[in-house]
Amino acid sequence: MAVREILQLGNPKLYEKCEPVQEAELAHIQSVVEDLHDTMMEFRKKYNCGRAIAAPQIGVMKRLVYMHIHAPVIFLNPVLHHKSAEMMDLWDDCMSFPDILVKVSRHKTCRITYRDETWAEQHMYLKEDLSELLQHEVDHLDGILTVQRAIDDKSFALKSQRQHLR
Repeated sequence: MAVREILQLGNPKLYEKCEPVQEAELAHIQSVVEDLHDTMMEFRKKYNCGRAIAAPQIGVMKRLVYMHIHAPVIFLNPVLHHKSAEMMDLWDDCMSFPDILVKVSRHKTCRITYRDETWAEQHMYLKEDLSELLQHEVDHLDGILTVQRAIDDKSFALKSQRQHLR
């Protein structure tokens, strides 16, 4: 439908907690999903990255995540549970600050429960890159940004300096 502006670091809306999607909103949510898709695909063209985007990143304060790796997946009201004790450290990026990397620690595995676009309850086991990706996106729904999860004060870098990172 439309490429929307992605809210950038510093925008106070990014720190707001989102409201759950209600079943009665499904028709409206479809247009938001289309906007998330268009916005993410445009971001991919420009930055050559982007696997998922959360609705608050385009100013829609609903618990909705759109992921497109091999095929689109819509997560309505996602809840993470059974988070592993085993953690992994990684350099995370975000569409809301596309030139910055932040070193964070994430659960290596977890499960996600959510509603799909037909309102059916779904479950998915996530490990490693998908686990960290969905933890990142669910954080957006809770008004938490990666910069708030930085391991320490040396956990920030410009993407242009990636070759210096460990």
